[in-house]
Amino acid sequence: MLPQDIARGRAVVDRPSLRRSVALFRDFRVEQTDPDRFYGALAADSIALLRRWSSLDGLTVLDIGGGPGYFADAFTQAGARYAGLEPDAGELTARGGVTGDVVRGSGLDLPVADCSVDLAFSSNVLEHVPDPQRMGEEMLRVTRPGGVVFLSWTPWLSPWGGHETSPWHYLGGRRAADRYAQKHGYRPKNDVGRSLFACPVGPMVRWAHDAERSGRAEVLDVFARYHPWWAQWVMRVPGLREFASWNTVIVLRVGGE
Repeated sequence: MLPQDIARGRAVVDRPSLRRSVALFRDFRVEQTDPDRFYGALAADSIALLRRWSSLDGLTVLDIGGGPGYFADAFTQAGARYAGLEPDAGELTARGGVTGDVVRGSGLDLPVADCSVDLAFSSNVLEHVPDPQRMGEEMLRVTRPGGVVFLSWTPWLSPWGGHETSPWHYLGGRRAADRYAQKHGYRPKNDVGRSLFACPVGPMVRWAHDAERSGRAEVLDVFARYHPWWAQWVMRVPGLREFASWNTVIVLRVGGE
């Protein structure tokens, strides 16, 4: 499949089931204690999701915030030409070493030429940058016309919005991080204002539709990543989706063909 053919129609796949949702949430519970299990499962599920819009075989993929290589493995096995970008040296070496085409860099200023990749992918990164819309624009910039941009993140008001400080983030992010530091003797990895920022659903959805109105991209889908198909209605309810989506996905096709 040529890059310009990406996302012209969805591949035939099973609709997300309750069984899938339960499995993902079970894996999510061991994110901290067994990251291989959770991130391996999440990477495999991401490949399945992306195949709704395209075969990945032979496509050039840029993974922003790729971490220690779980997604690199999954994309490579799917036949894609993978390149990763990760700002955190600790994340890059979390599995013992750096392999493949991976560089350190910022999602806010991607060190990648315009229109150079077929798929710009980001899983759970937007909430870790202070300007998520700028990162979205950077992903649009580096993707070829007809290519796909996939953005997934944890909204601030979702149950896991504060990450390891949840659910205390509902009382204030800084307060939650300070409480964590007092309890454990060190600051949380996801420290509000430094490595974790509020990223609501509404502004990002408006940004996506603004990109569509301007002709920069077409909105292919907005959905709750872990929900079964029959629970996706929550994404159509502003306010509720901030709390109930848990993890939000926006998929775009870049315009300009």
